Parts: sequence; C-alpha cells; structure tokens
Amino acid sequence: MAGGEALSTVLKVAFDRQRPDIFHTTRDFTASFPSGHAMLSAVTFLTLGALLARANPDRRVKGYFVALAVFLTIMVGMSRIYFGVHYPTDVLAGWCVGSAWAIFCWSGAHCIEQRRGS
Repeated sequence: MAGGEALSTVLKVAFDRQRPDIFHTTRDFTASFPSGHAMLSAVTFLTLGALLARANPDRRVKGYFVALAVFLTIMVGMSRIYFGVHYPTDVLAGWCVGSAWAIFCWSGAHCIEQRRGS
C-alpha cells in the first residue's frame, strides 16, 4: 500500500492535471491524473483478492474472491466519475497502474515463495 501511495503521488505531481471544471460534491486539492482512489483500490482489493484466492483450495471460493475484488475496484472508480472529481481517463489510468502494481507485488511474493520452497 505504501508503495502504491508513493507511486500515485509521484504520478500526480508529474502530470499535474486539473480536475474537471464542474460542480461536484467533494473538494479535492490534489491533481486529477491518475485517480488515487481508483489506483489504491486496485492495489488493495486486487492484491487481497489474489492472496485470498491463493489461500483457498475451492475453485468457486477463489472465483468469488477475485470477482469481489474486481467489483469493488470498479465501483470505487465509477464513484469518482459519478461525483465529478475525475475524468474517465483518470480512473482508467488509476486502474491500469494500480493493477500493474498489484501484479508486480504478487509476482515478487511468488518469487520469494518459490525460492524458499526450493
């Protein structure tokens, strides 16, 4: 999570994109691109979903954990567009970067596990 937050901050500073200029219900003072909420929800939910799926032998339960993680990630991103605080491209970028970060972390954990098992 800390690495995902740091990456989100670096990307926001680098792109410095203004938020949509429409009336919205919340006030944000950070840059718009990429969506930090979408990115960190992907990092958190997809990582947890993958870990929980890996820990359970039942295929249906694995599918449930992964589907729930994807659903929650999508709902967080869609809420950012609905509230008018992000452009769709901000959310899409957040999902892509967050998913890549989750895959990177999961792959690293998998490599460490393989080395310990060998």
